[in-house]
Amino acid sequence: MILIFAMAALGQSPEQPARKDETVDRGREIVTQPAKDIGAAKTEIPVILERAQENPYGLSGLKSCAQIKAATTELDSVLGPDFAVGNNKKENRPGRLAEAGGKTIVNTIIPFRGLVREISGAAPAERRLASAIDAGFARRGFLRGTALARRCPGSKN
Repeated sequence: MILIFAMAALGQSPEQPARKDETVDRGREIVTQPAKDIGAAKTEIPVILERAQENPYGLSGLKSCAQIKAATTELDSVLGPDFAVGNNKKENRPGRLAEAGGKTIVNTIIPFRGLVREISGAAPAERRLASAIDAGFARRGFLRGTALARRCPGSKN
């Protein structure tokens, strides 16, 4: 049933491959959520985000614009594209409906889901990942600001 909701969102036009990939990824997340909730599937924190947590505002080893650009690109590969001003993409309504339906079903599969997530360690692992992602966003913003202040080629506000 969950797969049906996830797959329903795939009825998008071929000129929107990024949206289709995003929908497939969300569908995969929804389907695997029960395994994560009971601790059968572990949430891994990418190494780049662990390093960002240690020192999000450090410039050690980043002397040149090329090094700053490489560090920013590495974060982009884990966090996805950075915020773009004027990027008003149209919302994928069928995908959002499928996601909401899938999450509703997943939430009914495991009774006392919140308690199960705390006991299994899934909730604390998710909080650690969210904290690492926040540090990654802070680091990327810091690096972009540093590149802008140094007037590195390609940096823009």
